[in-house]
Amino acid sequence: MKVLFFTLSVLLSSHAWAADAISGVVEQQALNIPAVVMFLIFVAATLVITYWAAKRTRSTADYYAAGGGITGFQNGLAIAGDYMSAASFLGISGLVYLSGYDGLIYSIGFLIGWPLILFIVAERLRNLGRYTFADVVSYRLEQLPIRTLSAFGTLAVVALYLIAQMVGAGKLIQLLFGLPYHYAVIMVGILMVMYVMFGGMLATTWVQIIKAVLLLLGASFIAFMVLKHVDFDLNALFEQAVAVHPKGLDIMAPGGLISDPISAISLGIALIFGTAGLPHILMRFFTVSDAKQARRSVFFATGFIGYFYILTFVIGFGAIVLLSTNPDFFDGNGLLLGGNNMAAIHLSKAVGGDFFLGFISAVAFATILAVVSGLTLAGASAISHDLYASVIKKGNSSAKQEIRVSKIATVVLGAVAIYLGILFEDQNIAFMVGLAFAIAASANFPTLVLSMYWQGLTTRGAFIGGFAGLLTAAVLVIVGPIVWVDILGNAQALFPYKYPALFSVSIAFLSIWFFSVTDRSQRANNERKKFEHQFIRSQTGIGAHDAADH
Repeated sequence: MKVLFFTLSVLLSSHAWAADAISGVVEQQALNIPAVVMFLIFVAATLVITYWAAKRTRSTADYYAAGGGITGFQNGLAIAGDYMSAASFLGISGLVYLSGYDGLIYSIGFLIGWPLILFIVAERLRNLGRYTFADVVSYRLEQLPIRTLSAFGTLAVVALYLIAQMVGAGKLIQLLFGLPYHYAVIMVGILMVMYVMFGGMLATTWVQIIKAVLLLLGASFIAFMVLKHVDFDLNALFEQAVAVHPKGLDIMAPGGLISDPISAISLGIALIFGTAGLPHILMRFFTVSDAKQARRSVFFATGFIGYFYILTFVIGFGAIVLLSTNPDFFDGNGLLLGGNNMAAIHLSKAVGGDFFLGFISAVAFATILAVVSGLTLAGASAISHDLYASVIKKGNSSAKQEIRVSKIATVVLGAVAIYLGILFEDQNIAFMVGLAFAIAASANFPTLVLSMYWQGLTTRGAFIGGFAGLLTAAVLVIVGPIVWVDILGNAQALFPYKYPALFSVSIAFLSIWFFSVTDRSQRANNERKKFEHQFIRSQTGIGAHDAADH
């Protein structure tokens, strides 16, 4: 607590600016007292939740999976809270504000992956796994190589996703307090580490649930006020947006953000398959008691998330209409204060004044904290459960040792998240999440779905193919326009597309298939024979938890 109050005191006494996530410079803002009060109330409330959860977290099952005691409805809200991230609320509404119709591609892509999870992944995942999706992938395969692969895939996704959330947090608190970006990122990192270290999955779950409810209420109010402004006539909203936007009628046509079919298909693959490969989302299915509750979780989550993405589209166009005529929201160069990512925050002030700005800013901050806590827990679990307990100690570690390693990993991940958040300050947060989804779709999804549905999968195929997808996606991201040009400052990218999923996912599936069907070893034959046993367990769940520890 002393560390927290010291950090807050430093933040409240500082003055500076930082580069915007899209363009321009964030000017120092006057201290918004209602916003600060709402923010501090939320921080205090979440710390109380963490204290309550810490007293109830006594075992590895409690720490990783909240003891399996979360209901389907609660878990659906928590999944929605985990999924409705800073990239969704700030990034997508900002993209709609910037480019109009094109921002919708992210909303649709994020949402359409959920039926895939409902019908293909959720039930079997819950029946076969215990704490992480690596439990499922390694069910009938060799533990050491497969858990190592799964851990690397998890950490790669967590790192990229954390970048997006930390950038969003820094911009939000910078705008809210008129404070330096770097201090804001440090504060988020400290709070994130506290939630995960002391409260585990139980604290993370309830922070996500509360945040989801508040965000849905806040976004609903903003959308309602926008529609009220145009007498609930969507055509009038679009017509007014076209009339005031610099791009005019072009905002109602696709092609502004993604102009070639390869990029569009690649992004679609990343968002659809990546959803089913996100480790912090997959972990949530182990917090419920059985497969029925897992299915209910996805059902409720899909409804909440779909409704929310409709709201972001209305909010983006509402920002075009309501902010354009008010110079208070723009700097001397005619750029939106805080950048386009802050369109939803400015709109909240336009429709509800300073008090509602304080509420929506606190909720947006809650959004970021909930997501980074889930991400950090997923990353720490990969290190402690998959690498330390299962690979290094070969199942001979105690629960106390495993949790201690997880807490150490949490601190390390917190420091890495802070560093990456500062390093990637100038990147649009929705783009960064697209990259995380590409890694998840390439490294995690192919091995996960084939381990559950294809009898011919072998350890050799899964290991080589999984790493082929992971490395291909990572290398293509590095040599692509976002990192090679925007971050590293080179003149031209070696790989022309921002999103590599079309290529990396194809390579992953083909490599897994080829190196599995050509594997004639006795180990491979035994692994194929175990598929029937795994299939029965995936349908019933009987003995799955014991098998997850084999």
